Amino acid sequence: MFSLAAAACGSSASRETVLRFWAMGREGEVVAQLLPEFERAHPGIRVHVQQLPWTAAHEKLLTAFAGDATPDLCQLGNTWIPELVALNALEPLDQYAAASAIVHASDYFAGIWDTNRVDGKLYGVPWYVDTRLVFYRRDVLQHAGFSAPPRSWQEWKRMLAAVEKQGRPDRYAMLLPLNEFEPLLALALQQDEPLLREDGRWGNFAGAGFRRALAFYLEIFQRGWAPRLATAAISNVWHEFGRGRFAFYVSGPWNIGELRRRLPAGQQDTWTTAPLPGPNGPGASIAGGSSLVVFRASRHQAAAWRLIEFLSQPAVQRRFHALTGDLPPRRATWEDPGLAADRHARAFREQLERVKPAPKIPEWERIATEMRLVAERAVHGELSVDQAAQELDARANRILEKRRWLLARRGAG
Repeated sequence: MFSLAAAACGSSASRETVLRFWAMGREGEVVAQLLPEFERAHPGIRVHVQQLPWTAAHEKLLTAFAGDATPDLCQLGNTWIPELVALNALEPLDQYAAASAIVHASDYFAGIWDTNRVDGKLYGVPWYVDTRLVFYRRDVLQHAGFSAPPRSWQEWKRMLAAVEKQGRPDRYAMLLPLNEFEPLLALALQQDEPLLREDGRWGNFAGAGFRRALAFYLEIFQRGWAPRLATAAISNVWHEFGRGRFAFYVSGPWNIGELRRRLPAGQQDTWTTAPLPGPNGPGASIAGGSSLVVFRASRHQAAAWRLIEFLSQPAVQRRFHALTGDLPPRRATWEDPGLAADRHARAFREQLERVKPAPKIPEWERIATEMRLVAERAVHGELSVDQAAQELDARANRILEKRRWLLARRGAG
């Protein structure tokens, strides 16, 4: 009897599917709280979550690919997707999405969904979203004579000038940390011209669009509206924002929770958020965040897709938002009364209808780093707008040299 029971137990265990799921940072900690419900609904599937720190995740993924040791599914930063697609590491998900009763492309913010499409194929499903918009001090703006946030660059400049004219010592109208490329990227994405040309073969920074964005960005520093500082030079960004050292700050959704925790109750009504102004009206911003992908080498792709479907349900996304503060990628999830009534998150909901992906090429993050470095030189007066744009094109073109070679060989073949 004992041997028969043991054999039966062993047979049951051998039929169990174990999904290996890699997740990064805080999300890797929190997602485990959602999985018991999935495992109850799918008794033949068990999920093993491995949490990776963001600082080591990229190297870990490339090492796993090289060693044929990738997980079944993974959380992946949107800008990493093109690189793993180029390595042929990811499974296209079009057939799964087309047959799904849960994942509907039309319910996702279009710009966020588009970050997961490379060369016309779908390689990921958005899990949570990130973008940049304006955090501002309402009381400071009201004191300067404005009752509403800016909706265009011209309105924004008038407000920045008015705040600066109040003449407060060691205080500025805006904070634009020089170690962050995202604000400049958002301004550049608001332009009609792409940042790269000829299918990502060459930089397009010397084009009119980027030069217009860079000129506006530099004007903010040249007029003294923002200090020439990196974030590290400010001991506590939230405290400085609370004491009014700057009235505007372009940042992401995590700072909603930070400001709620760090500012005293008496200051909670002094600040709020607004969508990013554009050149002639409401502007676009960055389509960031993380998506869920399935690896081509997985032997459990269908089971991995079922987990993606579970994590994509609006009810599950609401719980995930409550645990992490991460913004959901589906419009249906935003219909939750609690989220819809969140006055600080409301501007993000509006902004998410106007987000654009960065260029979808493996080399983009390296180019973004060069954009930050060149822009910092221009802020310090070492380069003019035209010189900075030409320098950035030169650096981008060097980075893209291998891409041009590969695409040329592909065309010749």
